[in-house]
Amino acid sequence: NRNRNMMARPAGSAGCLDQKVLQYEAFINDVLRRDLRAVVEQRDRLYEKMSHYLQLKNAIQSLEEAGPQQLKADVDLGCSFFVQARVNDPSRILVLVGFGFFVEMSHQEALRFIDKKTNQLTLFTEQLTKDAAKIKAHIRMVLEGLRELQGLEELSDVCRKSAAAAQL
Repeated sequence: NRNRNMMARPAGSAGCLDQKVLQYEAFINDVLRRDLRAVVEQRDRLYEKMSHYLQLKNAIQSLEEAGPQQLKADVDLGCSFFVQARVNDPSRILVLVGFGFFVEMSHQEALRFIDKKTNQLTLFTEQLTKDAAKIKAHIRMVLEGLRELQGLEELSDVCRKSAAAAQL
């Protein structure tokens, strides 16, 4: 089938076709796959943030169950250097709200903030998942265009034609 298509083309068009194929392959690898990787990495970072907020939510719920009492904890000062800390009043906590800013909140305020923040992050991750699906669809579309340019049939088409011929 490919030889028949190659023979039907003018002599100079094979080089032009090869150049077009290389351009499309470069577009897939240099643009689409790079964009897909960036979207997936961004989505993964958001999932990580959500995980941290949910851990905080669990910690707050544990604090509430324990009641108002003094709290002892190991605090990481950086580079895995821990010190023991004592919190006399754990009824108010500092919550990272973004851009390096912390806000002092009660447990209930923190839980409401965490719910809003995780809902917002969920919406962002859903949009990024849709964006990733669109990019994957564009990759498939360009690959299909390459297949047509090169005169190749899709494997499923070949299988269907073979099955139809076998039934005759």
